[in-house]
Order: sequence, then structure tokens, then C-alpha cells
Amino acid sequence: MNIASTALLALAMSTDAFAAAVGKGTALQKPRWSEALRTGAIFGIIEAITPVVGWALGYAASSYVKSWDHWIAFTLLGILGARMIVAALKAPTEEETEKPARHGFWLLAITGFATSIDAMAVGVGLAFLDVNIVPVAAAIGFATFLMVTIGVMVGRLLGNIAGRWAEAIGGVLLIGIGCVILYEHLTALQ
Repeated sequence: MNIASTALLALAMSTDAFAAAVGKGTALQKPRWSEALRTGAIFGIIEAITPVVGWALGYAASSYVKSWDHWIAFTLLGILGARMIVAALKAPTEEETEKPARHGFWLLAITGFATSIDAMAVGVGLAFLDVNIVPVAAAIGFATFLMVTIGVMVGRLLGNIAGRWAEAIGGVLLIGIGCVILYEHLTALQ
């Protein structure tokens, strides 16, 4: 793979994480750059690891991973998105009127994993093309780090403008990403 195709692949793999990060940014009380960088690092590391895992699995069980990756991403993103929508629509209690300053590690890790399932599938495909996975995975991780960091800060702006509804919009975005992933895989099978 040449540098241009690696860069384009890295950008493509980071777009769904960007959309999820916008949703995460809207759910926070004025996220700071430190929180945006933390979120970007968590997503970036996960997004860099999953193509390597997919690449390794490509030698052992490519048909299994490829046949289920879209369902896993669809389910995880659907659950996380629905959770965000329900949280936005229910009447806030006194304790909930204040948005958190940061998200918990595990919530970010699950969201990062859900948006990186496609990168795992790409890793599976790259195993059959005899591609050196290390620079590709590093490029994907770095692009995701940048896109997610920016996405959290964009979410901060949207959160200030749209308030509680921004969290619902973020949830709809996550569900939409899951549906697009599922649709692309199901229509590719025809």
C-alpha cells in the first residue's frame, strides 16, 4: 500500500469515530482540550489495535469475523445510541441537571470498539493482500486520534447551542452509523 492509499484508508476508518465523538462532546459540560485529547487517545489506540487483531484473525477465521462484524457494530452502536436518546428525553433529576466533566473510561472504550469493528474487518482483508499492517494501523490510530479530538470539541459547540437535544442527536448519529454499517454489509452480500 502506498502513502496516499494508507492516508485515505485512515481517514475513512476515522469518520465514524468522529461522529461518535461529536455525540460524546455534546453530552459533557464544556469539555476541555484535556478531555478531548484523552478521548482521542482512547479511540485512537483502540482503532490502531483492531486492524492488527483483524489482520491476525484473517489467517485463522476470516469468514467468521467478516460475517459478523457488521452485526456486532450495529448492536453496540444501537445500544449506545438508544441509551443517549433515552437519557436526553427523560426528565432530568436534580443530580443530572449538571453534565459530567468527563466520560468514564469504559464507556469511551466500548464506543471506541464499536466504531472500530470496521477497522478489524479491514485488517482481515489486508491479511490476504500481504500488507505490512503496522504502518497502516498506526495511520488509522493517528487519524482517529485527531478526528475524535476535534469531534469532541465540535460537540462542545453543538452542546452549547442545542443543549439536551444535542445528546439525542448524538444518539441518533450512533444508531445511524450502525445502520449504515449494517446496510453496507448486507447490500454487499447481494
